[in-house]
Amino acid sequence: MTQIDQAVDIRAGEELDAAAVDRFMKQALPELDGQPDIRQYPGGASNLTYQVDYGDRSFVLRRPPFGHIAKSAHDMLREARVMKALKPVYPYVPEIIAICEDHDVLGCDFYVMERFRGIILRQDFPEGFDLSPEDTRRLCLNVIDKLVDLHTVDPVATGLDRLGKGPGYVQRQIGGWSNRFRKARTEDIGDFEAVMGWLDDKMPDDIAQCVIHNDFRFDNVVLNPDNPFEVTGVLDWEMATIGDPLMDLGNSLAYWIQADDEQPFQILRRQPTHRPGMLTRDEVVEYYMDRSGYRAERFDFYEIYGLFRLAVIIQQIYYRFYHGQTQDKRFAMFGQAANYLEKRCLRRIEASDL
Repeated sequence: MTQIDQAVDIRAGEELDAAAVDRFMKQALPELDGQPDIRQYPGGASNLTYQVDYGDRSFVLRRPPFGHIAKSAHDMLREARVMKALKPVYPYVPEIIAICEDHDVLGCDFYVMERFRGIILRQDFPEGFDLSPEDTRRLCLNVIDKLVDLHTVDPVATGLDRLGKGPGYVQRQIGGWSNRFRKARTEDIGDFEAVMGWLDDKMPDDIAQCVIHNDFRFDNVVLNPDNPFEVTGVLDWEMATIGDPLMDLGNSLAYWIQADDEQPFQILRRQPTHRPGMLTRDEVVEYYMDRSGYRAERFDFYEIYGLFRLAVIIQQIYYRFYHGQTQDKRFAMFGQAANYLEKRCLRRIEASDL
């Protein structure tokens, strides 16, 4: 069995119009021949990602989810333009092949990019991907290094400085995610008011303004199948912007579930950060600060912010399921996950000396 990440059969209700895809692809790349073979990548709970193959030529198509979505969410055009701007200075970004703004094609904005053939570490190591604890640690450090590298990109040189709104990023994030939660809350979910109040009271000034990914995880990283320690790609740039690097790290650590975490948190694990040799969250913070030069005396605020933001993302998806806007059964338990994350935030607040 190959370890290279593979697309699978398309989920019911998320099929694409193959004829429309074919017409668009051949307008962008007239040399293509035959009919497309379209499959879907199983990961992700937000934007939908498909593999489009013409013989031995392979592409990736990204589109927003089906059903009602918030007006400012799932901006495919913005994501593609960010990637085009970053590609010359951060080579781990896939090349954009074509962008579609014509809703007559698929009923939405979408884009097509090159496919990075490689290993993507999702919930667990793939079959045959056996690393010693020492090699797992080496891989882990290499992945963190790519986040550090991103935070060194010059926003002005790339033209991405236009994405930023200047100082006050931390404040805008706390206010923005709090508003999003209140709009997405359903009656079976806790109110998070104590969490939001604490974050609002404890927020620090911005550490810096740099290019941030906002969803940097193992399952958004592509590894070279011939040298799995080498990161060849970083995916999913939907939420990239100019902001505070420690907020970006806090977002990443919300997904960093380690071997000694309690069972309810283990259920949420989407990447193999529990493996022997993986750094703990505290070790990640220490390594990142040493490598990047960005420092904070206490990381509590950023950790709790990351957990709260994850809860809001989960709740926004659950809101769509709760109101029948999506039938994807994966989302049925998201309400329980949001309630758990509120409890976890409150425990971390109680233990904090901020």
